[in-house]
Amino acid sequence: MTSATILGGISGPVLTADERAFFRDSDPWGFILFARNVEAPDQLRRLTGDLRDAVGRDALIMTDQEGGRVQRLRGPHWSDWTPPLRAATAGPRATYLRYRLIGAELAAVGIDGDCAPTLDLLCDETHAFLRDRCFGDDPSIVAKHGRACADGLLAAGVLPCIKHLPGHGRATADTHHDLPVVDADLADLRVGDFAPFRALADLPIAMTSHIIFTAIDPRQPATTSAAVVAAIREDIGFGGLLTSDDITMQALPGTHAERTAAAIAAGCDVVMHCNGDIAAMIPVVAAAGAMSAEAQQRADRALDRRQLADNADLAALRGELDSLGHG
Repeated sequence: MTSATILGGISGPVLTADERAFFRDSDPWGFILFARNVEAPDQLRRLTGDLRDAVGRDALIMTDQEGGRVQRLRGPHWSDWTPPLRAATAGPRATYLRYRLIGAELAAVGIDGDCAPTLDLLCDETHAFLRDRCFGDDPSIVAKHGRACADGLLAAGVLPCIKHLPGHGRATADTHHDLPVVDADLADLRVGDFAPFRALADLPIAMTSHIIFTAIDPRQPATTSAAVVAAIREDIGFGGLLTSDDITMQALPGTHAERTAAAIAAGCDVVMHCNGDIAAMIPVVAAAGAMSAEAQQRADRALDRRQLADNADLAALRGELDSLGHG
């Protein structure tokens, strides 16, 4: 049975024999790659092929390629992109072109999932680690750029993963290190933070935030809160595959296994584990268990959204993007 996990504990640019055996036995639903896994196009194509061979199926392989500080594939082999906030000044068409080209670079090396678009609403209090990763401070503008990003990726054959539900913009702490608490009224969240996610609720995959929203659940962060997951499903209307953000981030209390079990119990379909070796992944896989029937159905629907890339002239698209002054 497929494990309810997306695993990223791959030690380097080559899959080791022990890692291959572990992934064969644990059978994660998907994988996520980081800069430590990336050297050159031929190497990356071999790695993505080896990961799929290990599980015996065409598993989703993701990365974070937003642009700016958050991009795992960089020069000289790949394009270096400006931060989303700066690039958004050129308009939604430029955003579409940018992510159509990003998607082409990912698909060429066997990566078919991107943890983008970031639909978090920029606020005065937005933490510095997130500020330039946002598209703006107007929910309708964020939604337009998010849709353009998603459409560009899909046209390239890459699945977008919207993040971080139900919104990260009001957080004043970095969830890699601390647990933020957001005290905004539910009415304000609905008209602001939730709005871009509601507009893109038809997309196939989404990622939670490790943030407490006191208006919904004053004790548990979104990732491990059944009440917040219910709001994601019912208020925002997201019906696709819901993954946690990285379960190793320090915003969450407890062991990695305890965090994993809590996220699955709250209603996440899969748990993402990004940092650690085989020994660290073993208890996470055990705690996640097999995907539920409902999660598997949502996962299958997400994978059904994968498509062959359109036949766009990439050189012409890049020329158009350059002409728009894309930040």
